Amino acid sequence: MTAYWLMYLFAAGGAIMAKTNQTRSSKNAWMFVGFAYILIIGLRMSGGDWPNYLRRFNQMAHLTLNEALQVKDIGYQLLSYYMYEWGLGFFAVTLICAILSIAGLIIFLRRQINPWLGLAVSVPYLIIVVYMGYMRQGVALGLIMWGIAALQRGKFMHFVTLVVLASTFHKSAIIMIAFGIFSGKRGKLLKLIGIAAAVAGVWSAFVSSGAEELWTNYVDAQMQSQGAMIRVLLNAIPAFLLIYFRKEWQREFNDYKFWLMIALASLASIGLVSFASTAADRMALYFLPLQIVVFARLPFLARKKVPPRITIYLILLFYFTILFVWLNFAANVRFWIPYRNLMFMDLF
Repeated sequence: MTAYWLMYLFAAGGAIMAKTNQTRSSKNAWMFVGFAYILIIGLRMSGGDWPNYLRRFNQMAHLTLNEALQVKDIGYQLLSYYMYEWGLGFFAVTLICAILSIAGLIIFLRRQINPWLGLAVSVPYLIIVVYMGYMRQGVALGLIMWGIAALQRGKFMHFVTLVVLASTFHKSAIIMIAFGIFSGKRGKLLKLIGIAAAVAGVWSAFVSSGAEELWTNYVDAQMQSQGAMIRVLLNAIPAFLLIYFRKEWQREFNDYKFWLMIALASLASIGLVSFASTAADRMALYFLPLQIVVFARLPFLARKKVPPRITIYLILLFYFTILFVWLNFAANVRFWIPYRNLMFMDLF
C-alpha cells in the first residue's frame, strides 16, 4: 500500500509547491517522475488483471504469429508475441506498456495549467486502477491523451494516428476519433467517418460477440461492474463544473467544444449504468482525462470566487479521500494489495 501513497503524496507535494498558474515545469523533474512511475507500474507483480495477462503471455509458447493475431487487439498481441519470441519475458511487455501509458499522460499533463495538480488527480484511479489493472486499455488511454495533446496543437492527423494506434490495444478506443472530428470545422465526409468510427468502436467492444450474448450478459443478467456508478459519477462532477464555468472556459481556452462533448458523454453514461454497467464503466475510462483537465484548470477558472490555493487544497483532499476509501474498502483491492515489484518484492 505504501507505493500507492508515495505516488499520490509526491504528486500532491508538487501541486502544493508549484505556482497556481504554472503551465511548465522542469523537464528533468518530469523525466524523474516518469522514470519512477514506469518502474512502479512496469515491474509490478500485482494489480487487477496482471495474472491474466501473464497467462496470456505464456500462451504465446503454443501459438504461431497468425494464431496470436487472431485473438484480438493486434498491437498488444504483436508486442507480446515478439517479446516472447525474442526471449525478453513478460516484464518487457509490462515495461513497454508502462512507458506508453506514462508518456502519453505526461505529454498531456504538460499542456495543462497546474500539471502537478493534474498528476495528483490522475494517481488514485487512472494510474493505480487503470494503468495497473487494465493494461491494454491503459495503453490505449495513454495514447489517446497523447493524441489529445496533438489535437490541441492543431495536429489533427497526429491525433487520428494515435487513436488508431490506441485501438490496436483496445478496439473500443476508436470511438475517440468522433470527438476529435466533431470538435472542429470538419467536412461532412470526415463527420461521417467519425460517426462510423464511434459505431465501430462500440460494436467491436460490446456487440460483435453476438446480440444474444450481449442481451444475456448486459441486460438479462444485469452484469454489474462493482462501483461502476461511483466511477461514472467521478466523471460527472468535472462535467458539471465545466458547464458551470463555461463562459470563463470559452474566454480563456480554445478547446471548449471538445471537452463539452466529453462532458456530455460522461453525463449520458450515468443513464447507461442501470442496464449496461460494464459497458458504461469501460467506455467511461476514455473520459477520465476530463477529470485532469477540469480540476487542473479549476483553481484558475474559479479564482474570482475562491482563492486558487484553497481550491488546490480542496481538490487534493478530495482525491486523498478517494484513494483512502478505495485502498481500504474497494471490493477488488485484494488484487492490488500487497503491492509487489520485481525489484522490491514485498518491500511495500
